[in-house]
Amino acid sequence: MDKFKAMRIFTTIIDQGSLSAAAMALDRSPAAIARGLADLERHLGVRLLNRNTRNLALTDEGKEFLFRARRILADVEEAEHTLDAKRRSPDGNLRISAPVTFGSLHLAPVVSDFMQQHPQMQVELVLLDRLVDIVEEGFDLAIRIGELADSNLVARPLGKVRTLVCASPMLLEQFGEPNTPADLKDLPAAVFSPQGKHWAFRENNYKTLQTVRPVFRSNQIGVVLQAGIDGIGVVQLLSYQVAQAIERGQLIRLLKNFEAPSIPVQFVYPHHRLVSHRVRGFMDWSVGYLSQRLLTASNVI
Repeated sequence: MDKFKAMRIFTTIIDQGSLSAAAMALDRSPAAIARGLADLERHLGVRLLNRNTRNLALTDEGKEFLFRARRILADVEEAEHTLDAKRRSPDGNLRISAPVTFGSLHLAPVVSDFMQQHPQMQVELVLLDRLVDIVEEGFDLAIRIGELADSNLVARPLGKVRTLVCASPMLLEQFGEPNTPADLKDLPAAVFSPQGKHWAFRENNYKTLQTVRPVFRSNQIGVVLQAGIDGIGVVQLLSYQVAQAIERGQLIRLLKNFEAPSIPVQFVYPHHRLVSHRVRGFMDWSVGYLSQRLLTASNVI
């Protein structure tokens, strides 16, 4: 039995919703599709699908095998495509999503360099401080900051960022420097709206949440950062967002011994989508640069 062909038949049945639709998609007869599925189930020794004349339903074994089969097929396709991509220069359209500040500070410069080297490329860089649905919104690639929960996405790690609590010198002169997260309740806070008033910390190797007292909120990171610099309130932002302000003395890091665990940063793209040579080319071009920038920002004193 050709295992790759059998996995392709099985995944296509699920994607198309029926054996007849899978037969049409694969340009094979319905009988051949049915035999392929039966051969696969016989080889595995389990039933993958419960089926009648109208419906298909994955068994528990079928769900597990589908997850693994998709990854195997995608990895094989990607390996083949990567070899082909190395023989071609990137061209065509590339649509990328990234958080606003990260995109402005770090991704936009590398996009500019990439396009200068590959003038046949057309790039759209969309900066949004929310998680986009890559497939539904038509993105080829996105920067994702945080743990990857969506199993339909493939991640290429870039590094990690730290969550820093900072305040301006003038605010600390007025209120004093907090010694523990609990002391933040006595200080005004400038808050990024999606983050809310519950800030994460690590105390005695356990994650804790501390409620702060927001006097200012905004849905834009840059506005919250400026509020912190202006002394309106304490801020909790990511290391790459506050690195320049700390280096310039506009903000002072606080509660260093209570910082929450580092957060991963990664490129993500759909698992089921074959990685194009333009996506692969851009990631290969930018990963080293972005990793170094993240490391530098994370090590800010």
